[in-house]
Amino acid sequence: MKNCESSNSRTCPVELVNVWKSYDGTYFVLKGVNLKIKEGDFISVKGKSGIGKTTLLKLIGLIDTPTKGKVLFYGRNVTVLKDEELSEFRLKKIGFVFQFFNLIPSLSVLENIELPMAIAGLKKSERRKKAFTLLKKFKLEKLAYRMPDEISGGEKQRIAIIRALVNEPRVIVADEPTANLDEENTFKVLTLLKKINAERRVTIILATTSFQEEIPSNRNYTLKNGKLVEI
Repeated sequence: MKNCESSNSRTCPVELVNVWKSYDGTYFVLKGVNLKIKEGDFISVKGKSGIGKTTLLKLIGLIDTPTKGKVLFYGRNVTVLKDEELSEFRLKKIGFVFQFFNLIPSLSVLENIELPMAIAGLKKSERRKKAFTLLKKFKLEKLAYRMPDEISGGEKQRIAIIRALVNEPRVIVADEPTANLDEENTFKVLTLLKKINAERRVTIILATTSFQEEIPSNRNYTLKNGKLVEI
C-alpha cells in the first residue's frame, strides 16, 4: 500500500480538502470534511439515514461537486473540471455499486456487465470476453444469460459489483450495498468486495447505516452533524 503524505498527494486516489456541501445555500450537509484515502484502502463510513453519507460518496465518486473546498484525484483538483472531463474520469477510474443494484431490466446479466465497456467504446467481442472472464472468476457464469428479474437480490448485487469492475477502476464507491440483503447474501457481497480489494488493490469506500455490520475494512469512520470522524 502506497503512502499518501501531504507532501505527495499524487499517491492518494482521493483526497477531500475542507469540503462543505449545501443544497440550499443555508444548511450544510457536510462541514469541513478532510479525508485522505490511500491506495488499497477499504474504508467504511457509518451513519444514520439522511445524515449525508450518499452526499459524501457522490463527491468522492465525482457525481457532485462541493459548495466549498476541493476534491483531488491522485493530486489533481477535479473540482474545476468540466462535465465532459468528469464523465471521462468516472467512466475509466471509478466503479459504482448502489443499494438498489441499478441493473437494466431489459438487458441480460451479461449485457448489463458489458454496458460500461460499450460506453467506453470497447468492441463487442472484447467486452463479451472480458465479461465472461469476470463471471467465471467469481463463479457466476451460470447467470450470464438470465434477466435481472430471474436472479436473487444477492446475485443482483454481486453482478452489480462485477459490472463496477469491468473498466478496471482505481476506486469503487459502494452506497449501502447490503441494505436490502439478508445475512447470508450480505456475507457473500462483503466477501466479494474484500476479495477485490485484496487481489486487485482496488480502493473501496463503503457507506452503511449498520453499526453492527462487520465490514472487512482497514479504516472506519462515522459521519455525524456534517463531520467525519475516524473510529
